[in-house]
Amino acid sequence: MILSLRLLTFAVSLSFLPSVFGDDATRAKYAQLAQAGNGVIKLNSAEFEAITASNRDWSVAVVFTALGNEFKCAPCHTFDPNYRAVAKAWSKVSQPQRDSHFFASLDFADGQTVFRSLGLTSAPAVTFYPALKGHFKPKKTDTWSYDFNQNLFDASSLAEALSHSTPIPIPYKAPLNYGLISTVLGTLIFLAIVARFFWMFFSSYILSRWTWALFTIAASLVFTSGFMFTRIRNVPFAQNTHEGPQWIAAGYSNQFGAETWVVSTLYGTLGLSQIALIILVPRILKPQQQRIAIYIWTAVTVILYSVLISLFRLKHAGYPFHLLF
Repeated sequence: MILSLRLLTFAVSLSFLPSVFGDDATRAKYAQLAQAGNGVIKLNSAEFEAITASNRDWSVAVVFTALGNEFKCAPCHTFDPNYRAVAKAWSKVSQPQRDSHFFASLDFADGQTVFRSLGLTSAPAVTFYPALKGHFKPKKTDTWSYDFNQNLFDASSLAEALSHSTPIPIPYKAPLNYGLISTVLGTLIFLAIVARFFWMFFSSYILSRWTWALFTIAASLVFTSGFMFTRIRNVPFAQNTHEGPQWIAAGYSNQFGAETWVVSTLYGTLGLSQIALIILVPRILKPQQQRIAIYIWTAVTVILYSVLISLFRLKHAGYPFHLLF
């Protein structure tokens, strides 16, 4: 009795040997095909059915593409090198994990029946078929497709998406963009040369205090004349009323575009008169001419300040002070 039970157990064990050795042989065949194809197994309709068989103990990612010139599939040609780059990265992992997942490619010219059976009407498309038995069988064995609408065509996005289902994450690293690097370096070198020549010819002007003085005066006129206010508010240049054009807006919070030009001109001329009195007049050697210049620029200062105050009184009627008029 005991002997018969042992013989029965031995016979059952022998019955599983063909399946085990068969799976190992099939996996080894696909591993050789992947190695020969630089990580990608080229399929036809029959080979697709075999590699996605229901008794597989490996997972496989299949790209459905149409690379023939007659199909004119530009996205297929764009995506193909990225898919192969991810497959090549997977070929560098250790053998137990590498031979438990494969990358395959099925062209429309070689698998029209598969395209029709799956209802594929566009390419490229990537579908992941998980292992259905064995050590790497996941909890969820549903196939899923890579969504090109939510993801990109680049290799990094594909590797990240597939790494959630492969035995181990795909060790893909994006190659250096030598074109971008050379462009940036060339641009920096060109800018450095331009800056060098610019500095050679214009450094005296850049370092001159007169340049910065003019810049400071110009900036002061822009910021004190209400230029930014009129630009931001997009106010009109003037306003037509029953009494004629009105170019001074009443109140503290209103201003027309004409006011900006008038006020900036007054401020600029007043600044020029002060510069003349401080710098230009002392350089006049003849006393009589110097005295006349003092009178002229002092008169300009007083008159323009009077005009400025009168404009301020027009804008704010309650202001009680004036200078000349």
